[in-house]
Amino acid sequence: MHHPDRGAGFRACLIACTLALCVPGHAVPDRGLLIVDTHIDAPIRQAMQPVDLGSETGDRQFDLPKARRGGLTAGFMSIFIPATVDAAGGGEAMANQLIDSVETLVSEHPRDLTLATCPNDVVQAGRRGLIALPMGLENGGFIGDDLNRLRALHMRGIRYLSLAHAKSNALADSSYDTKRPWKGISAAGQRVIHEMNLLGIMVDVSHLSDDAFWMVLDESAVPVIASHSATRHLVPGFERNIDDRMIAAIADAGGVVQVNVGSDFISAKAREYADRSTAAARAYATENGLDARAPEMQRFRDDWRAAHPYPYATLDDVVAHIDHVVHVAGINAVGIGSDFDGVGDTLPIGLKTVADYPNLVAALEQRGYSRRAIRKVMGENLLRVWRQVERYASLHATRPRCVL
Repeated sequence: MHHPDRGAGFRACLIACTLALCVPGHAVPDRGLLIVDTHIDAPIRQAMQPVDLGSETGDRQFDLPKARRGGLTAGFMSIFIPATVDAAGGGEAMANQLIDSVETLVSEHPRDLTLATCPNDVVQAGRRGLIALPMGLENGGFIGDDLNRLRALHMRGIRYLSLAHAKSNALADSSYDTKRPWKGISAAGQRVIHEMNLLGIMVDVSHLSDDAFWMVLDESAVPVIASHSATRHLVPGFERNIDDRMIAAIADAGGVVQVNVGSDFISAKAREYADRSTAAARAYATENGLDARAPEMQRFRDDWRAAHPYPYATLDDVVAHIDHVVHVAGINAVGIGSDFDGVGDTLPIGLKTVADYPNLVAALEQRGYSRRAIRKVMGENLLRVWRQVERYASLHATRPRCVL
């Protein structure tokens, strides 16, 4: 059995000094802590409704002032390609558009933000007081058999890639899709994984079917990540999360599970609520001959939620998933992939935006995690994996390398 690193002396001192400030919404950031969040969906929200992310926003979970308050060191911007866009052939154009938007955001705020394409970029950003914005691609279906598309994405800064999203695609089967043509991953998916290894792009197993997961682990020569997945043990029957065998396998290969904090992922009550809400909406649409995207359907969902209050998870639920990964695989196997701006109004009490990372740190302290363990959870584990992936690429491919 594995336990978090313990540090009673440090913990007693720190709690005595800060506990009064550590209620949800009021904890203060630790400026010496590297915080790396592997999944923030700000780019797709910007594409749908542009706002000034350099200023305080209303309902956005990521913006510059919030990131400063939360002590964020690096937030992987998710370059998310919806399955419908992929199916319509617009994936490559949309990926470039979203990457453009991240580059524009950084260029508009050079004193606060910087792009990051290597682990060392993140460390240097922290030392310079900047917030690093590395990028990961969510749903690589449009790459298909064209490895030049993958190479172009690497040139543009993509440093992890999830093969599928809500639907099975040209590369892999999705956990959300009952149609699974590949019974795992396709031949094209295998080639993409091999090329990712050579380029230094981390392979992300989030969203994949169980069969696809195991095939990815067989194919990848380097550790993999789950960029935003919680544990199936605590939310039984939800394939989108990963089970204990998967957690152990990721850890055995040197990888890391980055815990998603959306209530639907970390609370069995919220998951059951989401299933009931979806079933009610489908029934209403069928009874009234409506398309799921019809404006009336959104009104129905809003009314249904008003009549059935949402059961938000709490910080205790987030820590419970971290605890479970540690119990199964050890302290080196876990990190944070929040899914901020990607899960709507489902975030747990006390962890609603990037400003709230200090609340999570305080909750880990109160649970008995030492300073060393917290550093691993909040960012060092992910940077370790990223360095391993880069090191493999530097040894097996001929191309300019970053400083490791």
